[in-house]
Amino acid sequence: MHFRQGRRVTAWVEMSTDAEHSPPAEEGMPSHRALDFFFTPEDAATPGGDNPLSQPTTRVSEIIEALCDRFDQAILGVEEYAGEQTVLVDTQRIADVCRFLKDEQSFLYLSDVGGADRFVEEDRFEVFYNLVSFEKEKRIRLKVRVDEAALTVPTVTEVYRAANWNEREVYDMLGIRFEGHPDMRRMFMPEDFEYYPQRKEFPQLGIPGSLPLPPRTPEGPLQYDPFPTAHEGPTPKSYQEPPSQITEEE
Repeated sequence: MHFRQGRRVTAWVEMSTDAEHSPPAEEGMPSHRALDFFFTPEDAATPGGDNPLSQPTTRVSEIIEALCDRFDQAILGVEEYAGEQTVLVDTQRIADVCRFLKDEQSFLYLSDVGGADRFVEEDRFEVFYNLVSFEKEKRIRLKVRVDEAALTVPTVTEVYRAANWNEREVYDMLGIRFEGHPDMRRMFMPEDFEYYPQRKEFPQLGIPGSLPLPPRTPEGPLQYDPFPTAHEGPTPKSYQEPPSQITEEE
């Protein structure tokens, strides 16, 4: 077994300027704190050859042909990577395409809906749908592209009820709203949170001061630093916690 040598990188984290949320400044320390981590470059792609891990279940040429016959211009293209085919669909027709696959091609199971930030000028975001047909023993992946200026996609909850929470998660993480969704609320983050954590501009180390986090000790203050262990030291063990300030009467 071989391991590649990682390259040490120093990430500079801009701490909050809000005095209430910022950790106490130490004399002689800069306004930035350094956090070391190891970055391992991605392996270069192997040219040529088939993907030995691809399965017949992901090769769905006959299903794609049926989609093209039925929807024509709504099928914008077909991508193939590592032996798997992905169908790019007109955003406004995604519910119709899903309905056809469910009712006429026996893709009864929606296994996943997710989103991605492509970080490009046009059609920056995309939403993908993974459908399964147990009868045909096939899987198919659909994608729609979403421009940053119009972050809406028709919901598919009327076709697949299971899309409800998946679409809410995509909205929570990327800010893409699903038109017609019965309960378009955030999934994990507070409703008043200003950011979308899976967008590429969101710092991997988080944004200090943006979200109150649980205290490090039972009676300690709320934390506003996403990585207090890196900046302030390890979380105290229970026997190292300061004495309780709660009296028996309380």
